[in-house]
Parts: sequence; C-alpha cells; structure tokens
Amino acid sequence: MTPDDPGPGTRDVTTADRYVAVQQSAEFGELRHKLRRFIFPTTIAFFLWYALYVLLSAYARDFMSIKIIGNINVALVFGLLQFVSTFLIAWYYARYAAKELDPLADKIHAEIESGEA
Repeated sequence: MTPDDPGPGTRDVTTADRYVAVQQSAEFGELRHKLRRFIFPTTIAFFLWYALYVLLSAYARDFMSIKIIGNINVALVFGLLQFVSTFLIAWYYARYAAKELDPLADKIHAEIESGEA
C-alpha cells in the first residue's frame, strides 16, 4: 500500500458512493419522474386497447366479422391497428426520450464522469 493507493476496495466504495449520491439526487428523481409519467399512462392505454381487441374478438363476433371491403373485416383492421399502435408508441417514446429524458440523462452522466456527483 502506497500513499497514492489507499488500498484494496477503497476505490469501489468511492465509486459506489458516487452512484448512490446520484440516485438520491434531484436530477435523477426528475429523470425517473419523467420516465414514469410517460411509461405508466402509455402502458395502461395500450393494455386497455389490447384488452378491448381480445374481448371484442371473444364476445362480439358479429361485430368483428362485419366486412369492410371485400374480405377485410373489422377484426382484421383491429388486429393490424395493434401493430400500428405499437410502432406509434415506439416512435413517440423515441421522440419523448430524445427531447425530455436524454438531455437529463446526459447531464447526470457527465456529472458522474467528471466526479461532481
């Protein structure tokens, strides 16, 4: 052990302490809040939309079998809209993350790297 090297495990404790400090910081709390504010409502909305599709498929067969154009019926349109809504959610999340989450995460990351945290 030298004066420059405080000993085994000391560096890990310092690094761990920095991450705990970041986790308890206001910026990290804001980041988690913004993420949850997006994730929870979006997940609930998508789950309800999917449950509607499943329930209508199971219990409203007459409605779901209504032909719209040729052999394309309501069930097929609802099924395809499941894919569309999935891609829209992914696109919207990417946009939201780039605008709201990434700048804050980058700021936190820079503080960790610089040792300010």
